[in-house]
Order: sequence, then structure tokens, then C-alpha cells
Amino acid sequence: MSMRRWLLAGILTVGLVGPLGALPADAAALKPHQDVVGYVDPLIGTANGGNTYPGAVRPFGMLSWSPTSTAGDQTGTGASNGYAYDTTRIRGFSLTHVNGAGCFPGAAGDLPVFPHVGEVATSPSADTKDEVYASDFSHDDEVAEPGRYRLGLANGVKTDFAATTRAGVGTVAFPRGSTANLLFRTSNSLNGSEDAETTIDPATRTVSGSVLTGGFCGRRANGGGSNKFSSYRLYFTAHFDQAFVRTGTWVDGTVRPGTTTATGGEGYETGAARAGRGSGGYVGFDTTSDRPVTMRIGLSYTSGQAAEDNLAAELRPTATVKKTASAGRKIWNAQLRRIDVAGGRRDKLTTFYTALYHAFLQPNVNSDVAGTYRGPDQKIHRLAAGQGAQYGNFSGWDQYRAHTQLLALLEPELAGDFVQSMLNASRQNGGVWDRWLLTNSPTRVMAGDPSAVAVAGMYALGVRNFEVGAAFDSLVRQATVPNPAGLSDYGCPGQCAGMRPNLAAYERLHYAPQDECHCWGGAGETLEDSTADYALAQWAKKLGRDDEARLFTARAGYWENTFNPEATPEAGYQQPRLADGSWMAPFDLDSGVGFAQGTSATYTWMVQHDVHRLSALMGGDRVAAARLDDFFRLDDGSWAVTPTPDGYDPTNEPGIHVPWLYNALGQPWKTQQTVRTYLDLVYGTGPAGLPGNDDLGTMSAWYVWGALGMYPQTPSRGEMLLSSPTFRKVWIRRAGGPTTTVTAPGASAKAVYVRGAELDGRTWNRSWVPASLLTRGGDLEIRVGAKAKKSWGSSPQEVPQDR
Repeated sequence: MSMRRWLLAGILTVGLVGPLGALPADAAALKPHQDVVGYVDPLIGTANGGNTYPGAVRPFGMLSWSPTSTAGDQTGTGASNGYAYDTTRIRGFSLTHVNGAGCFPGAAGDLPVFPHVGEVATSPSADTKDEVYASDFSHDDEVAEPGRYRLGLANGVKTDFAATTRAGVGTVAFPRGSTANLLFRTSNSLNGSEDAETTIDPATRTVSGSVLTGGFCGRRANGGGSNKFSSYRLYFTAHFDQAFVRTGTWVDGTVRPGTTTATGGEGYETGAARAGRGSGGYVGFDTTSDRPVTMRIGLSYTSGQAAEDNLAAELRPTATVKKTASAGRKIWNAQLRRIDVAGGRRDKLTTFYTALYHAFLQPNVNSDVAGTYRGPDQKIHRLAAGQGAQYGNFSGWDQYRAHTQLLALLEPELAGDFVQSMLNASRQNGGVWDRWLLTNSPTRVMAGDPSAVAVAGMYALGVRNFEVGAAFDSLVRQATVPNPAGLSDYGCPGQCAGMRPNLAAYERLHYAPQDECHCWGGAGETLEDSTADYALAQWAKKLGRDDEARLFTARAGYWENTFNPEATPEAGYQQPRLADGSWMAPFDLDSGVGFAQGTSATYTWMVQHDVHRLSALMGGDRVAAARLDDFFRLDDGSWAVTPTPDGYDPTNEPGIHVPWLYNALGQPWKTQQTVRTYLDLVYGTGPAGLPGNDDLGTMSAWYVWGALGMYPQTPSRGEMLLSSPTFRKVWIRRAGGPTTTVTAPGASAKAVYVRGAELDGRTWNRSWVPASLLTRGGDLEIRVGAKAKKSWGSSPQEVPQDR
């Protein structure tokens, strides 16, 4: 029996009564599960473009120990973010990862370590096709679980890794009697590197060094060379329990047996322009016995000494994989039990808790145990007073649509630290809040001003432990004071230099002109900026900042200036507009010109904050709802489950809110049907269980919200739209705060529709609930059934309001 089958056999017999997938007795079903880690499958999303990784990691961890695969090109991976289920050859186990960066080869993947069986007779950097210093593997020899990862390789090596927040411990069992070497491919980050250094110390049995890297999304077709720069230096230190019987290093094509230091990066090009470059080192071990090699590794973004200190603080010299993994399992169990669910099939529990697991992988701790961290100015800073940690990796354009709200709900203190981290980064970046932070460094990726939306949304859900006034003032300044970078086309499209591009023109015209925008797309930018301005307006009202509230409330309506009511003979759509006021012609509904990663068909609905005005422009609620019906269906009447230019795309963020818009249009039963349909059709178990790129947990967060039967009305408000829960009982446990319960008697695959509701014992006919249910706690009961009750939540008094 393979390692994976033997281990899974044991796992699947723990805590199960009856056959796999059987429903438990009703009395037991409505009790919280005490151990939910067993429901998580980190392999979900590793196929079908989900771009997740299966390796060992703690919640929000700096270190994530996971394979880097290869498809025969040392400057690539055969996968985004290092791992794809169908690519079963690896050249190392890397120590950092980003969950679902939607590009190839992704980001991070730093410091791959590879166990090689055989002599190191040639330079690993010269092995440009990964023919020698790589190994095949079988999924039968793979076990992935929260905090631990095990893999047996075709070269006979068995590996086992466990993680803490900033460190990890692993065992490598080489075949007895083999020539065993462990390669530190220090320069071989996913996107390459500017510099790398490796030092081997046989006396202390350590390997240490660093890599200066970045090159975010190195194969992006857009943005020109704007991504080929260094973002951070990552330091490592590795301690071993066995002496080295040989050492060596390499630089580019030269291997140097017996040496102990090496330096040299690979650059940020790809293919032949980079192949053969790089540096690293190797250490060999005695295999006359079956004793595996144990290594402990610590990381830091500030210094080698900080990496040592992080390792010492989190892993004792006697640490074992088993004990570390056991401790990690307890931590993961507590983290995942922020939401307890009961009364659902095992496959639904697996999908739900894996989605929640993916949502807890980021943001990532960037600060040391001593409170030091490196900012985007490349200087060392200390945590602000009261801040628990500095966090990095913010995929703003994606995360503000579902993920940051879930973080604010379940981990408000951590969310506040995250906001403080972004504020710190902006101060160290000339006052600019970047759209996409890689660690703490700006990448300029995507469009709009997502920080304003994310921070306002977290504030609306009760997050307060950050410099509120300073953050608000800084984001207002970004939205009102033009920055010279906003007139640059550098990096466009995709990584445009300006955060509020050509702000002066935007303020004058009240839309982003396609021909003078200096942005990814004028109509899309107008919608994004309107969303951000609405967020600032809502936040200003809560702060009593009346002048700003009036200003940004007016600006929140600028989206209407790129809505052309005569875009087609049949209907109005969002359409790019030129600086002279004319519409960009000809209009092509299926074209992405004017938009970021989408078409007008999708972006026309990106007005969550002004649905009733959009509906009026379309001809009224019934007309708008009928348009939505067509949006979700193909010509043959089937549901749109794969991207189409003129229909719903469940794989990407611009439209993931659209299934919920029926609530505002007075037809909430269609929200219930549509949300449940997509929960069932495009999410599931197995490697292909995500509909598309996870985008740092955003698509997973969408599933969590949908399964709970609620979703943020707008990204910057705390009110929640209602649908039908998939579980009969849910306990939402806010860290340091109250518990909210959601009960749905009779919830099942067929019970799709809401038949009635009660909030804290009172009849509730609205298709939304106030933020106080989640911030203060309460009890929501939703009665569900197989037949729609069209009268519930559909009157003008019961639908959600925009302002």
C-alpha cells in the first residue's frame, strides 16, 4: 500500500460512523464538529486553474513548504505558484508561496531545496531542462493536510515537512547506501532573482543565505518590463541534526566541489535569456543507516540574524515533524472553528472547510518575532504601538470583493493589524496605497483604488485597532490630490504606475477617458473609482466627516457617465468614453477594451452601491432582472459555468457579486436559486474543486459566504444580503467577540428557497440583515424549502437600499 493510501485509510476511519458521505443522525448533526481539520483537502484548487498549493503552512504563515514543479524548463514551473496537480515532476520544495496569484509563473516560490540521489557532477543551474536534478512522483505517495506535507519521490527519497509561522522542520529519508545530497537552489525563485548568496558551515551543520527577488508575474503579456524589479530580500538559516560528509557550491555553469560560499542571481528574463544562470550550494550525508536527515529552517525578510532568532523562538533544537504537525493541527482546528457548521454531507463539509482554510492563508506575516520588518523603502522598521504583526500580500482588486470582509468578521484584530500594515506600507511608499502588495512591496498590478474599499469595509464590520483618522486622511488624499505617476503609461495595461490615474482629468470630466486615462481601461476604471468613492463616502459618514461624505457621495455616481443607454439597439451598457465626450466606437459587447479582465457584459453590473439607479436606467426592476436571467443562461437554457464574453464568468472577480443583485430587484428567490446553482456546479471536492484562480482566497471566500447564505451588500458596508444556507446550523465565532448563529431547519440540496425568517425571535421579511447581527451577535433562523416563496423579501420596503 502506498504512503498516501495507508495514511488516508487511517484518516478516513477516524470520527466516521457509517459509510463515507452518509448523513449522521439528526441529533448529532446539530452539534459542532470538534475536529474539522480532517475535512480540509489542500489539494483542492491545484488543478483547473485554481493555482493553490498543497504544502505545509500555519494560518497566515510566512513560511509555506511546498513543491516547485517543472515541465522541463528551469525558468518555469509548468504551473502558477509552483504546483499543478497534473505536473508530477519537481525540482525542489520551496519555502514561500502565494495562494492563487493569477499569472504564470506567479509569485514567491523562494529557496527551493531538492534531495538529489547521486553525485553533483555538474552545475544544477546548467540543468536547464531539469533532467538531472529533479524527480518524478506519484500522487499515491503524497499526503497534504493543514500544517504538514509528505511526499515520496521516484528517486527513492521520502520527505515530511511541518510548519510554524516563520519556520519549519522536515525530514528527508534517502535510500540506504545512496549518494545523498541536499541542494539549496538559492537563486531559483519562481520569477528568478537579482542576487543570491549561500554559505555552508560544516562546523555548525548549517546552511544560510538570502535571495533578492521579485519579478512579480514574470510572464505577463501586458505591462512591458515593469515587473522585472526586486521587491524583497528573503533570508534563511537551516540547521541539521547530522554532519555533512561533503559540501559544494555552484555559480552559473560551474560546479565547485568542496567550497562553502557562492553568490549570483538569475535575472528576471525567461527561457534562453535566463537559462543556465544562478547559484546555490549542496551538502551530503552518510546513508549507511536508515536514519533520516532532519533540518530546521527559519526565515526573515530583514536579516540572517533575524532568521536565526525566528527559528529559535518557534522551533526548539529537539523539534520533530510529528510534534510540530500535531501542534499545528490544533492551531488550524481552532482557526477553522471560527465557523462551526452542522447538518451537511461530508463532501460539502470538505468543500466548505477547505475554502475557509484557503481564506486563512493570507495575508502573510512579514515581521520578525522581535517586531522588525522591511518596508517598501527597503528600510527596517518596527511595529506600530499596539500592532501585533506586519502583514503583506494584498491582492486588493480581488480581495475587496469577498475576502477582506470575511477576515474582518472572523478575525477583527488581525484585520486591524492588516490595515495598519497597509498604512505603514503607504507611508514608506511616498503616501501611495498600492493596489497589489507582494510581501510589503508595491507591484501596481490591476486597476482601481481597492485599498479604500477594503479598509472602509473592514471598518464597517467593526475593525478599529488601527490609526483610523490617519488611514482615512491618507486615502482621501490619494483620491483627491493628483500624483505625477498618474500621467505615466509605464506598465500599462495591467501594472499602470498611477494609483488614481490622471486624476485631474477624472475630476474634470467625471469619468476616466479611454484616450487619456493612463489606466487599464477607462470604463472599468470609472466603475472602480466610483466604488472606491462610495466606500470613502460611507466611511466619512461614520466618522462624522460631512464635507468628505458629500464630496464622495457625488463622485460615487460618476459610473453613470460611462453608461451608454444606447450602446446597442436593444439595451444600454458600460462603454469606454473619450476625452471629447464621444463614445468609443464601434461598441463591441464581447471586447475587453476599456475593462480589466472582463467585458462590458460583466462590468455593466459592477454597481453594487447603486443598483436601483442602474435598474432605472435599464428600464426598471423587471427589465433588469430579465437581463440578469439572460446573463446567467446560455442560448440553450443551461447555466453559464465557463467564461463567455457576453455572459456570467464564475471564475473571476468583477462579476462574483452579480448573483446577489436579484435581492435589490425584488426577486430574491432568483438569488437563492442562482447562488446555490453556482455553489454546486463550479465548486466541489478534488483538485478541480475551484472554478478558477483563487486570488489569495477570494474565490474560496465567495464559497464560504454563499454556504452561509449571506454576502456583503456592497464591499464597503456591513449589511448582508440573504440567501439560503447550505447547512442546518452555523455558529459564527468572532475572535474576541460574540457568536452569531444561523439555523436553517431542513437545509438540503433540494431546499434552495427561503420560505421565511426570524431575527432574534422576530419575524424578518427583509432580504438583508444589518451589520449588527455579525458585530454584536444574534440568532437568525431561515426556513427553507424546495419551492420558491416569491412574496418573501420582495416588496419595496424589504429590498436592500443603496444609500
